[in-house]
Amino acid sequence: MAARFKMKKKGVGEMLRMPGMEAEMLRRAEVIKGVAQAISPVDVGGPHPGHYKESWETDSTARGGRRRDRAVGYVRNTAHYARWVEYSNGTPGAPAHHVLLRAALLGGRNQ
Repeated sequence: MAARFKMKKKGVGEMLRMPGMEAEMLRRAEVIKGVAQAISPVDVGGPHPGHYKESWETDSTARGGRRRDRAVGYVRNTAHYARWVEYSNGTPGAPAHHVLLRAALLGGRNQ
């Protein structure tokens, strides 16, 4: 006898917003944050060496995503110049560091 399954959207929505799901998203965000801190560049000769590296933070919510219907974890850098470190260092022709992208690729695996 074959098993039968009938999906209910309400039940799936409740599952995606469970406290355990939010906790798992936060755990994964913390792993990515750890990788991002480890690979963050430090401008030793700059006015605030290590500021970018120490500005990583995580957060989570049960109402995230495009439709606000699922638990999500966030990783962000609060340094005002984080965008330029990620995409370019502000110097024309200089390569981008892609710290968050690389951290998500390395740390986002099922760890």
